[in-house]
Amino acid sequence: MSQPATSASPAVILTGDRPTGPLHLGHFVGSLRNRVAYQHEYKQFIMLADSQALTDNMDDTNKVHRNVVEVALDYLACGIDPAKSTILIQSQIPELAELTFYYLNLVTVARLERNPTVKQEIVLRGFERDIPAGFLTYPASQAADISAFKASIVPVGEDQIPMIEQTNEIVRKFNRLANKEILVECKAVVPDVGRLPGIDGKAKMSKSLGNVINLGASAAEITAAVKMVYTDPLHLKVSDPGHLEGNVAFIYLDAFDTEKASLQEMKDHYVRGGLGDSVVKKRLEAVLQDMLAPIRARREELAKDKGYIMQVLKEGTMRAREVAAQTCDEVKAALGLSYF
Repeated sequence: MSQPATSASPAVILTGDRPTGPLHLGHFVGSLRNRVAYQHEYKQFIMLADSQALTDNMDDTNKVHRNVVEVALDYLACGIDPAKSTILIQSQIPELAELTFYYLNLVTVARLERNPTVKQEIVLRGFERDIPAGFLTYPASQAADISAFKASIVPVGEDQIPMIEQTNEIVRKFNRLANKEILVECKAVVPDVGRLPGIDGKAKMSKSLGNVINLGASAAEITAAVKMVYTDPLHLKVSDPGHLEGNVAFIYLDAFDTEKASLQEMKDHYVRGGLGDSVVKKRLEAVLQDMLAPIRARREELAKDKGYIMQVLKEGTMRAREVAAQTCDEVKAALGLSYF
């Protein structure tokens, strides 16, 4: 796990998820287990980005609404402690939208369209030129989210680094305009384990592609998913030498199996030949069952009291709003928008 630099006072981390479905193994390896570790050393804000999720889900707003609680359940089940991490709902902090509005005057449409992450997502969603304005302006919205809490550390996947670069462009431009350091530049922290492929071998584990293993998956669902995990298409007989590259079973074992020495022995055996995929998948299933069983149990217990979940979200959002409101006041004052 990549470690942010420490300082005398705890650094501020902002991270979060779009609540468009329950979280899965990709989220766990990419962010959740790091968040559990970070909360003991840093001041951490975790955002349920429901407003941002609407930029390409306006045709199904209920999906976003109902998944706010589902994602919060995943957070708590994985070990996020609301006493140590502030969990907040983006839409309930209007100062974030207000800051976005000001920041849009600091960036051009051409610059937004050049953002590599935005360009890639536009292609993936097939928008062509029918791009929702809210989607196109997401870099300004993310800059507002990050700068509102004066976060100096933002854990992201490698594909999101251009978004952090654009955030810092906006921060620097605003500070020059204000002629003082009001906003804070941030650093992208990329997890040591990269993005997990889907169980089908596709490059991205995605809820929309249905190639995921959810954190709350039942034992039977895990068993069924592991049977479908992509291995080596050239490994037709047990005696055939196997290949590790692109082999999802071994990619997952690298991410989650803690017995590294015996795992290396298995890899060597597989590459030599004489080891069947069924043996590899049996080990993978055992690892995932052991890892996910306690998470599933905690999730099921927490789900019995939705009132508690909502209270956690309300209290976290109120704490976060106080911080965002202070930053927004500073920004408005610098722009000459304080009158009373």
